[in-house]
Amino acid sequence: MTMNPILTSAIEWQERPGSGDVLVCLHGIGSMASTFDDLLAYLPTDLRVICWNAPGYGKSEPLEVEWPLAEDYAAAIAALCDSLGLGRVHILGHSLGTLMGAAFATRYPERVASLTLASCAQGRGTPRGGALSEKDAQRLGDLEALGAQEFAAARAPRLVYAPERNPAIVSAVRSDMEKVTMPGYGQAVRMLASGNLATDCTGVRARTSVIVGADDVVTPPAQSQAAFDALDARVRGEYVLVPHAGHAIHRQAPAALAAVLVSTIGNALPEGDTAQLGDVR
Repeated sequence: MTMNPILTSAIEWQERPGSGDVLVCLHGIGSMASTFDDLLAYLPTDLRVICWNAPGYGKSEPLEVEWPLAEDYAAAIAALCDSLGLGRVHILGHSLGTLMGAAFATRYPERVASLTLASCAQGRGTPRGGALSEKDAQRLGDLEALGAQEFAAARAPRLVYAPERNPAIVSAVRSDMEKVTMPGYGQAVRMLASGNLATDCTGVRARTSVIVGADDVVTPPAQSQAAFDALDARVRGEYVLVPHAGHAIHRQAPAALAAVLVSTIGNALPEGDTAQLGDVR
C-alpha cells in the first residue's frame, strides 16, 4: 500500500490513517518515507502509521546546521509530532533512523511509548567538525562523483541478502537510494559520523526491541547486539536475529519486523511506569 506524501511545515511525511496507536517510522541514510511501504501490509489495520522524509530528504527542508547531531533530528521529530498534535508515539528506526529514534526517546521520554530499532547504525563518535573517517568521506565523494543513480546502483545490492536471487528487492532499494540529494545526505553522513547509539540507548526509558538480519553486511549484527546490551534491563524487549535477511530488513523480511513491532507495542510500559524508571543512564 503506497501512501501519498504530505508537507507539514518543514517536514514531508506519509500517513496510513488508523484509529489506534501511532507509529512513527524513521528511515535510513539512503532511503525515503516510502521505504516502509512493504511493511504496512503486515501491521494491524488500526495502527496509525506516519513515515517521515528526514530533513533534507524529499521535500523536507534540510537542517540549518551543516553538521547536525542526532539530537537535532530528535528535535525535528518532536516538531513534526507537535504539528500533528501527537502525544505518546511508538517509534521505529531503521539504520540511521535508529540513531534518531534513540536520541528522541532519550531526550523526550514522555513522548515515547515504545522503541523498535532495526539494523542498528552505531555511529563513530567523531566530534562535530572533526575529520571524517575514510568511509564517511567516501560516501560523500561517491555521491558527488557518480551522481545519485550510479551511486545507488553500486550500493543497493549490498543491502540485500543474496541480491542475485532477489532482484525485485534490490530494485526497490535502488529506487529509494536514487532519490537522495545534497545537502540532506551530507548532513546525515556527518550525523552518522558523530553518532553513538549505545550511549543513547543507556538513557532510553521505553520498552525497546532490536531486530537485525543475520546476513547484514552494512551494519553487522554485533552493532545491534551492542545497542541491545546497552539498554537498561527494565526496558529490554526482544532481540531478534532474522536468518537470510540483509540490511534492508524492512524490504526483505517485513513480516518478521512487523511481528517484533506488534509485540513491542503490545508490551509497552504504561506512562506511569515509564516515569517511575527515572533517569536510567
